[in-house]
Amino acid sequence: MRNVLAAAAIVLPGLVAPAFAHPHVWVTAKAQILFAPDGRIAGFRHVWTFDEMYSAFATQGLGKDGKPPTKEELAPLAKTNVESLAEFQYFTVAKTGPKFYEFGAPKDYELEADDKKIVTLSFTLPLKEPVSAKKPFTFMVYDPTYFVDFELEKTDPVTLKDAPAGCSLTTFHPDPLGKDDTTKLNESFFSGLSPGADFGIKLATRSIVACP
Repeated sequence: MRNVLAAAAIVLPGLVAPAFAHPHVWVTAKAQILFAPDGRIAGFRHVWTFDEMYSAFATQGLGKDGKPPTKEELAPLAKTNVESLAEFQYFTVAKTGPKFYEFGAPKDYELEADDKKIVTLSFTLPLKEPVSAKKPFTFMVYDPTYFVDFELEKTDPVTLKDAPAGCSLTTFHPDPLGKDDTTKLNESFFSGLSPGADFGIKLATRSIVACP
């Protein structure tokens, strides 16, 4: 429950949720895997579009004459969200085999609202050190506790930017939940508790990068 409360404070700063059923925040995500000039993976460009409830909270009191708020008005919230996500490793997994990689400070972040006041957070997340993709490199975006439901865009959810010739990207979607896991998830909606400390990985999409 401590982690769930912390997640609520980060993803919904200032909002007191009446219950902590899972998931509580929905995000449609897409990403670019960024390559350095030497052909190694340097980081990621995240684009996360939030659900109507979070968007309504984020834009409350902002904008003029019914218009959506500007990037400048949303800049303080963008900064708060991006900086706070560090505690949760930015809901991002980068690994080769059993080896997990660490991230540097996010940059080039911004929060935008469209004509319907739906907000999208974009930011670049560098790796602390660039990584070779000569061995299969795994990239995932998910919340282990499933407090936040990350669903990838239907079309080109993950792409490669400035990748060397011959690099490939393969996406693996999760298998449907089994009976036991479905029961756990359903029970979590009524109990307000997490379905499991690492339940989110069962619903996570894996992207595998391999370069010659």
